[in-house]
Amino acid sequence: MRAEILSIGTELTTGAKLDTNCQWLSLELSAVGIPVHFHTTLADDLDANIAAFRIARDRADLVLITGGLGPTLDDLTREALARMQGVELWRDEASLEIIRGMFRRRGREMPERNAIQAMFPQGAEPIPNPRGTAPGIWFPVERSGRQPCLFAALPGVPSEMKPMFRDSVLPRIGGLAGGRVLRQFRVQCFGLGESAAEERLGDLTARGRDPEVGITVHEATITLRIVAEAERPELAEAKIAATRRQIEERLGEFVYGIEDEELEHVVARLLQDRQVTVATWEGASAGRLAERLATALEGRPWFLGGVVRSPGAGPASGAWDDPAHSAVAGGSEPRPSGNQPAGQAPPGAGRPVDGLGTSLARRARTLFAADLGLAVSPRTVGLDDERQPVSPTAEVALATATGELVEEISLAGDPAIAAVRIAKTALNLLRRQLLTLPAR
Repeated sequence: MRAEILSIGTELTTGAKLDTNCQWLSLELSAVGIPVHFHTTLADDLDANIAAFRIARDRADLVLITGGLGPTLDDLTREALARMQGVELWRDEASLEIIRGMFRRRGREMPERNAIQAMFPQGAEPIPNPRGTAPGIWFPVERSGRQPCLFAALPGVPSEMKPMFRDSVLPRIGGLAGGRVLRQFRVQCFGLGESAAEERLGDLTARGRDPEVGITVHEATITLRIVAEAERPELAEAKIAATRRQIEERLGEFVYGIEDEELEHVVARLLQDRQVTVATWEGASAGRLAERLATALEGRPWFLGGVVRSPGAGPASGAWDDPAHSAVAGGSEPRPSGNQPAGQAPPGAGRPVDGLGTSLARRARTLFAADLGLAVSPRTVGLDDERQPVSPTAEVALATATGELVEEISLAGDPAIAAVRIAKTALNLLRRQLLTLPAR
């Protein structure tokens, strides 16, 4: 059996709203062993809906539809289903009375237009909707020489659609997958590119492998999605566990978490396990670093605070009266320190500022009396030996009681995610350091 999901609504095709129903239904079907082969999004157009329903009927065994069941003129799902099969609509009096009862309980009279929601194609039956006025439609459609195609039309409102699917649709289709189930698992990675990750993974990402391993990238985070199919859930989960171990062996420290975990969630857990405090100083990530730490720790005492400065901001009083400030404001250069030696600024770049990140990291640690200081700062941009512009970079530095760790990140690429990439790089540097410390 294979499934198709159709999402109805001009607000979806124009981008005014995001279709989250399709993702949710796909995961629910996968959990019971029914693979989804097609996603289709349609505007509120009758002819387009009829054509799409016919295509789905011919290529899928189960078709789930969300949206288009309201009382307004642009709600066309029930009519499109009827025309797809060349049948008439019939009115279910029991459904109509339920709709009227809802309006009575709300102290309102039902508009006559709402009666359309009690209309169903011949051969279909209502799916109860305890939370709204739009019942769903269960419609088995006969096909010549084949098993019927099962249509289930549900409201687009997620709070109505989800319980209707679980209570009324899932019991009808749960035994149709031939006893096979699908399970999915995600491994999160950071610190290497997509092609480099695929090269390290080798045959794990080969087409047709069981289980399948897919790679997606979002804001510099690589997600490896493992999809396994088996006769029983425990067999699928065993396949996933074996592949997960292979991924961790091949990618090593680049693997930081699983499922929905972000870097800050892992760092927050490590800070608490090690009982280590951290403070931040940001001159290149627009406060993203502090925001992520504060949100993940939810008021717990391991993040003591941070300073956020614009890359071009001038000196300020108080906390900025230190060697790092003098470097920014035009004073003496800070002395480089840590595990990575300072480099030379490109010709034409002006005075080199290598080591500024380490100075700021030390300052954050001292200012907040933290165990660790984490800083991000921009590097000067200038011209290379051939007088060509040099791609901007940022310096990420971590100050500890015994020294500093420094990492440089190129800002070439999409500038829209530069601040997020810098913040993630800083969090990853912090994560790697915390892994070297014993838990308490």
